[in-house]
Amino acid sequence: EVQLQASGGGLVQAGGSLRLSCVASGFKFEDYAIGWFRQAPGKEQEGVSCIHRSGSASYYSDSAKGRFTISRDNAKSTVYLQMNSLKPEDSAVYYCAATPRKYYRRVLDYDYWGQGTLVTVSS
Repeated sequence: EVQLQASGGGLVQAGGSLRLSCVASGFKFEDYAIGWFRQAPGKEQEGVSCIHRSGSASYYSDSAKGRFTISRDNAKSTVYLQMNSLKPEDSAVYYCAATPRKYYRRVLDYDYWGQGTLVTVSS
C-alpha cells in the first residue's frame, strides 16, 4: 500500500521556521518525484516545491523561492521542506505527493497524496 506521511506542521510566529517531513512507503521511493503543495481555507491548492527522483533538480513557487528548501534522503524514503522566514500567508495545510511521471511540476502530475500537515503562522 502506498503511503505518504507528512509531519512537522505547527504554530509558529512570523519570521520563524519549520521543517516538514514526508515519509514514504509502499513504493520504490527513488523512482518518484516528490512535491509539496498547500491549500489555505477558501483557496485553491497550489504547488510549493518539488524535487526530482534523484534530487538533482528542484523547483519552487515564486512565494517559496529564497525562503524554502526542499531536499530528499532516498535511503530514508523521506523528503524535507525547510521553511524559513515564514509569513502569515504561508498558513495552510501542506501536502506531499509522489509521481513516477517525467513531468512533476503540476498538481495533475501526481498520483499519490499524503494526508497533510497544518502550518499556522501568526503575525
